Amino acid sequence: MLSLPRFAACVTTVALAAGGLAAPATAAPPGTWTVSQRGMSAQVSLVDGTPRLAVTHGGRTVLAAAPVGLRTTGADLSTGLAYVGQQRRTVVERYDMTTGKRHHRESRLAELRLSLRGAGGARLDLVVRAAADGVAYRYELPAAATITGEASAFSLPAAAPAWLLPYNAWYEQNRVATTAGGAGTGEFGYPSLFQVGDDFALLTESDADGRYSGSRLSHAAGSGEYRVTLADAAVTARRTPWRTAIVGDLATVTESTLVDDLATPSKVRDTSWIQPGKVAWSWLSDHPSPANFERQKQFVDFAARNNWYAVLVDEGWSAEWVPELVRYARARGVEIILWFHWSDLDTAEERDTVLPLVRSWGVRGVKLDFMESDTQARYQWYDAVLARTAELHLMVNFHGSTIPHGLARTWPHIMSMEAVRGAENYPLPAGNPIQAFTRNVVGSMDYTPVSIDTGIQRASVAHEVALPVVFESGWTHFADSPEAYESHPEALRYLDQLPTTWDETRFVAGHPSGGAVLARRSGDRWFLGAISAGPARTMTAPLSFLGAGRWLVEVVRDAPGPRADVVRSALVRTARDTLSVDVPVNGGFAAIACRALPGRTTCDRELQHVPTSTLGVTPMGETDTPKGSSFEVTATFRTDRAVRDLRLAPRAPAGWSVTGAAVTRRTVPAGVAVSGRWTVQVGAGSADGYVDLPIVATFGTAGWSGRVHVEQAVTAFVPPPAPTGEPYVSDLPFVAETNGWGPVERDRSVNESGGGDGNPLTIAGVVYEKGLGTHAPANVTVYLGGRCTSFTAGLGLDDEITQPGSVAFRISGDGKVLFDSGVLRPGPAVPATVDVSGVRMLTLSVTDGGDNKNFDHADWVDARLSCQS
Repeated sequence: MLSLPRFAACVTTVALAAGGLAAPATAAPPGTWTVSQRGMSAQVSLVDGTPRLAVTHGGRTVLAAAPVGLRTTGADLSTGLAYVGQQRRTVVERYDMTTGKRHHRESRLAELRLSLRGAGGARLDLVVRAAADGVAYRYELPAAATITGEASAFSLPAAAPAWLLPYNAWYEQNRVATTAGGAGTGEFGYPSLFQVGDDFALLTESDADGRYSGSRLSHAAGSGEYRVTLADAAVTARRTPWRTAIVGDLATVTESTLVDDLATPSKVRDTSWIQPGKVAWSWLSDHPSPANFERQKQFVDFAARNNWYAVLVDEGWSAEWVPELVRYARARGVEIILWFHWSDLDTAEERDTVLPLVRSWGVRGVKLDFMESDTQARYQWYDAVLARTAELHLMVNFHGSTIPHGLARTWPHIMSMEAVRGAENYPLPAGNPIQAFTRNVVGSMDYTPVSIDTGIQRASVAHEVALPVVFESGWTHFADSPEAYESHPEALRYLDQLPTTWDETRFVAGHPSGGAVLARRSGDRWFLGAISAGPARTMTAPLSFLGAGRWLVEVVRDAPGPRADVVRSALVRTARDTLSVDVPVNGGFAAIACRALPGRTTCDRELQHVPTSTLGVTPMGETDTPKGSSFEVTATFRTDRAVRDLRLAPRAPAGWSVTGAAVTRRTVPAGVAVSGRWTVQVGAGSADGYVDLPIVATFGTAGWSGRVHVEQAVTAFVPPPAPTGEPYVSDLPFVAETNGWGPVERDRSVNESGGGDGNPLTIAGVVYEKGLGTHAPANVTVYLGGRCTSFTAGLGLDDEITQPGSVAFRISGDGKVLFDSGVLRPGPAVPATVDVSGVRMLTLSVTDGGDNKNFDHADWVDARLSCQS
């Protein structure tokens, strides 16, 4: 498993061009200004006070003059403007990325800043940049103002072919092939692609964050003009994002990094902790599996066998077993990523509670889902959650998200964003090639590729295997199961060799209408991916991207037979050759190329694996540890392979202290035991409830880059105050809780997945003030400390369900079942009274009644204890 180098800080060089100082206001105002870079030009005109902007490439008009400007509550800065002055400069930036088309970037942009004055002396700067791969402009105001809209637009020939995305705020529609004028009246999302003669123009935006609102393109049928429409009716800002047009041939568009070049430089100085890689993901192929600890261990084992970086545990995971899964995975060289609904982290308090907790478990990243908004408020949430995850060294994948706006340059721990109709939507193969020329141009794309046995299976197996080359994503979440991949060993062999980050990307062949062939280099190896949509054909790939000399090219193609494994063949070729491969309907192929050296028969590299190790700790099982108490722990570590730089020690939870030094060894031979002993004290500031005391061994070993982390935990229970009097359960702290949908709600129904979104508890028309709202399967445990004598509650299904459900309620004391309701369906609350004398832990459970968990909103109403005072 290869670690990325520590990335250098951004270096920016800004040079004022000769004569670039602001022109005096008394100078004769010119009517047209041009800014150019290597054949790419933007022309700004000011006619009768109305500014317009056009784009030419190689002398050819690609975007005709279209309106620019904006409107605020205080002024209309799109008309009646006068020229004040100009500045010109060249902006040269060198920076590194953790993801994307290539690690090392260098951009050179010519900049024109036009200062304009409107009615009442209102000022506006129009900042225009030209690069070899496109043009961008933005507006800057002297101070923050309330912006009510932009005049910004792009003008194209009505007959220009177009590939457009009907807008929704999660960008998961099918793209439509049409013309600029033939598209219907409506809104279209970025990026939108148009062809004007020999040139293509990809329209999007860059550097959009919480300082502004997101936008889309509005269009009237028959017109070639596309106007920028903001997500908010009004937004307070001083500066807008870049309105961006990537322009050139398909190679220029596909290889462009303009969106990143325009973005705010990185806010993360040390990126050594950021790790892209391949990720096993179970949700699509085995939908209930994220709730299944044992099934997730199988995905971990698969990832470990194949040297994949991580396992993503999607919706359904439980805090009861995730820490143990993390320990299991990290001992095998695999990291864990956890899914969250964005609303789980929509407040600063949640971000400051939940994120540090999962980081303390050893989780390395989070998938955040269902943001589904381009408003300024939601963009400010992105800013806040990215700042907090960066502080905690948690990497991020955004799902149900907006498109990339260069955000991965600003926050390099973003590993991917969805904003695509990916594999979970079972897209037809016809929609795949266009993504290489549109969505994936602007940033990493979480398509979740390589569906072999899952999904609709319309694309060939080789087409699927080629997708993670054609589609770039810093984390590539593979869509299928271990069993599917292992039943296709040649396909898996190729996937195991694939990197997910690249030193170079080249467009090789293709067209948005039917196919895409891309080559990407990692170190001294090239990977080639080719996908087609439509009839069987011969696909060709010129190998001019290869360097001089002879190359071993291993081609992976479809074999005859439905869903058969791919076959591999080896050829020796040079950069002057063209690769031709016959592909079936919706087919494709992949390849890997390396230098043809004497005796070399494959480009494959040996997979890395960590040693098998054991770490035994005592005491085992649950230990009662009141605040202020102390106890002794011991640990013994051994491994089946020699290791170096071993460190073995407990990691004290907050409020705890450890007496005794870490055990260290420079080298440890295979099979040799290393032991340690420590005294641990529970501090007065310790959290109540179950607390894990991790014992951690870290070490290095030959054939593995970075350190291996092996951990076991002593589980301690810090008793909270025992209840007294007649408290409601909803007013007590929970020792543990799990819920089948969203969190357990106190004094509210469960309703939807967000915390605090419940309705009044209502059973058969009766409203109850106190109780618990749960969703099967659910468990809530509270500490009684042997001080209570009885528990009473009403049990039933909440009236908020839209279809009948069925549940069974169970009450247990210290693991012994005290009450079982049997299966209940909608109806009046069923009373339950249970003797809990001497019970230390009371657990309230709900099961699904045997017919799945749909609509199983289960209420414990008036749930109350009778305890000693």
